[in-house]
Amino acid sequence: MFEEDYIMRLINQVIRTLLKLLFNIDTEKKEELNFILNETEDKYDELLNLIDKGQINEAENKLIEELNPKDNQYYKKALTFYAYLNDKDDDFLIEHDYSKKEIAEGLKYVSEIYGYGSMVNTLFSMISDD
Repeated sequence: MFEEDYIMRLINQVIRTLLKLLFNIDTEKKEELNFILNETEDKYDELLNLIDKGQINEAENKLIEELNPKDNQYYKKALTFYAYLNDKDDDFLIEHDYSKKEIAEGLKYVSEIYGYGSMVNTLFSMISDD
């Protein structure tokens, strides 16, 4: 349980840092985060609905299939996708055969696609050393 909480905090910090550095979005300001989530299209809402139904692997597969490495808006959506997933409690994730480690791995994978893999790995190592 403690390890999962620690990983959750790491993921939150990495996502917050990426959103601030790359998109100048402060997730501490809920109105900015809500704006990001509200500006997404139906396909993104469908992904969040799949998560809520416990179909996490299906949602992640669809997210990855729809990524466009030439459009950073898709990366922003991926970051908010993993932030949304990371906010789910451990019991929900366990019940649906998913873990915080898998969220971190997915975040790293998507970041590699957009050329931010080394940045994400550096952020994870910097934050975990604190």
